[in-house]
Amino acid sequence: MVNVSDSAAGKIKELLAEEQKIESGLRVFVQGGGCSGFQYGLMIEDAPAPGDQSIEANGIRLFVDPISARYLDGAEVDFIDSVTGGGFTIRNPNVRTTCGCGSSFNA
Repeated sequence: MVNVSDSAAGKIKELLAEEQKIESGLRVFVQGGGCSGFQYGLMIEDAPAPGDQSIEANGIRLFVDPISARYLDGAEVDFIDSVTGGGFTIRNPNVRTTCGCGSSFNA
């Protein structure tokens, strides 16, 4: 359902180790907002909530709620590190349009 790139997996493991939450996972979600209608969210959580899908991808536990799962099927969490900065990004084949800044989408 949701994949994690090698670079994102390495960064997530690093963050989990820094916060001493090795057994925790990453919640990946979609919420309303942004100029195109939806935006992504990522947060570290200790355990899945009732109804969540719990996925193991590239050594990382992912938690996805049922509504977000509809929008994230086939998506990949990646981490980009460049001279101008870095951060997590989501490559999503379900996106039809994005806003000019690339932080929101419409599916």
